[in-house]
Amino acid sequence: MKKLLLLFFPAVLNAQIGIGTANPTADLHVAGNTSTIRIESLNAVNSPVFNDGVKPAHAFVTALGDVTINPSINNGVGPNGAIAPINFLMTNQNFIPNGPNNRGVIVNNDTSVTTATGLISKVTFSSPAAALIEVKYGITAMVSKTDLNVALTPFNDISARVFKIYFCIDINNDGLDATELSKKYGLNGQCYASDDQGILGYSYTNGHGYTNIPPGNHALYFFAEIIDGISKYTSIGFGGEADLLRIRIYN
Repeated sequence: MKKLLLLFFPAVLNAQIGIGTANPTADLHVAGNTSTIRIESLNAVNSPVFNDGVKPAHAFVTALGDVTINPSINNGVGPNGAIAPINFLMTNQNFIPNGPNNRGVIVNNDTSVTTATGLISKVTFSSPAAALIEVKYGITAMVSKTDLNVALTPFNDISARVFKIYFCIDINNDGLDATELSKKYGLNGQCYASDDQGILGYSYTNGHGYTNIPPGNHALYFFAEIIDGISKYTSIGFGGEADLLRIRIYN
């Protein structure tokens, strides 16, 4: 009797798998603009520590390529991981009064001085815990060579004006002390120069700053500083057209 010897060799397949598509373009391709992937070991029942079932849980990838919702500092493989949440405390699209004729809060630098500073807004907020705070702002400015409370007049004196915007943080909202007033956050500014014919319109300035705060009630004081030449008059309205304030904490 003749014996037939059959040899089997493993075959290596480099196939791509498509779900919802006959032409996958990746090793695993899930097609469809409403398609989802479900991993039941990561749901609220099986992973209640990291998935509360109320809001979507963050997904992380370990060094091994495993998907997890455990944000451990040991790259997802250790227990009791934690990730610092970002909490928006405030978004205010009009934190500076528009004032008459949308000229905002007006700060005047008269002919007797070359530098003038004025308060343009105070905003109170509360922090539930000690945290790093981030403040972002955007403020329009209208520049005039006469008092904006009376009239709006373009410059034609061939000179330059500079204005700066910044904020100070009043810890515990008990009034700015000398130390708090000396710390200027989010400082930004613009220079306005005129030829023999001025232009009227709104410019836009934005800035942001960071600092650490304790828990409790606090306040932001926004200031504007105007600098011009000797015997020059400068009037600027801040926040008349548009202004935006966002406060968030990292804790």
